[in-house]
Amino acid sequence: QVQFVESGGGLVQPGGSLRLSCAASGSIFRVYVMAWYRQAPGKQRELVASITGGGSTNYADSVKGRFTISRDNAKNTVYLQMNSLKPEDTAVYDCNAQRQLGDRVPVFGSWGQGTQVTVSS
Repeated sequence: QVQFVESGGGLVQPGGSLRLSCAASGSIFRVYVMAWYRQAPGKQRELVASITGGGSTNYADSVKGRFTISRDNAKNTVYLQMNSLKPEDTAVYDCNAQRQLGDRVPVFGSWGQGTQVTVSS
């Protein structure tokens, strides 16, 4: 069974920062590109950022220059450092795997519980 465990969300003021974490099973981590997605209320889930095992990255235009994705292969964990947060970043953030960097469709149909990020004053 695929398992993703996300954490690190919360309530933050505009301009603030958060760091999200996602732990995945080792079998997934060794094989696939890892990615963060988000879904805001009433909107479709969208790809935020992705990273290969070698560290190549891809970002949505809306987060370039503000978000940084990284991974610790020894810990089977992928991170999303989010700076200069805006109200439009409010969403549930999930992680999943990709076959290729930037693929919009994730590998697995099952998701973790996600972590809520709310940006509001």
